[in-house]
Amino acid sequence: MRRSRHKSVVAPRPDGNLEGDHLEGTNDRSATRLNNGARYEAIMSLLYRLARLLDRVSPAPIAYAHCDIPCGIYDPHHAQMAAHTVVRMIDLINQLEKPGSNATPEQRQEYTGKLSRYVLVKEQHAEIAKHEVRVLWGDYFKPDHLKTFPELNDVVWKALKAGSKARQEINLQAAEDLLKATNEIASIYWKTKGLETMRVKAPYPTERETVYPKFK
Repeated sequence: MRRSRHKSVVAPRPDGNLEGDHLEGTNDRSATRLNNGARYEAIMSLLYRLARLLDRVSPAPIAYAHCDIPCGIYDPHHAQMAAHTVVRMIDLINQLEKPGSNATPEQRQEYTGKLSRYVLVKEQHAEIAKHEVRVLWGDYFKPDHLKTFPELNDVVWKALKAGSKARQEINLQAAEDLLKATNEIASIYWKTKGLETMRVKAPYPTERETVYPKFK
């Protein structure tokens, strides 16, 4: 007696595809998507770890900038205050009493700590003054201002040079030149606003002359 061999019959779908083939293709595509997703997550995780490692080895510097909208909000006062701070730090450095040969380790440590802080603040504020001057020069002052105040270009140049010298050295004259230049820039700035200025002794320990606007 011959046995009949029966093959499994798969009912056709309305679109003409066989149900079994459709399920098998769907499963293959799902598996492919899962594998691609897993590979993507693994690659992104690796890149993230690599970026963190590079940031630890060589951190990217932080960039600071004026808004550049332009917002129209400018003030030379920040440059003047930074210049006053440079003067003040140099005054404090010059007032420090160097430890003698019989000084204790604590006295030497105190001297070194104060000197380090004063120098750091001096350098930071010399750069702040330069930054504020550059913002005014690059963002606020226009060619028409140069026509009215032809000395402006030279004053800005002097301010930046004095700022660099005051940052590099413990040089009181350079710090005072920086303050003088920022005062001159402030005077020109307020005149472009239609305001008169006055020069008075600053109410700070520096006691140097400072330019202020006369508000109406």
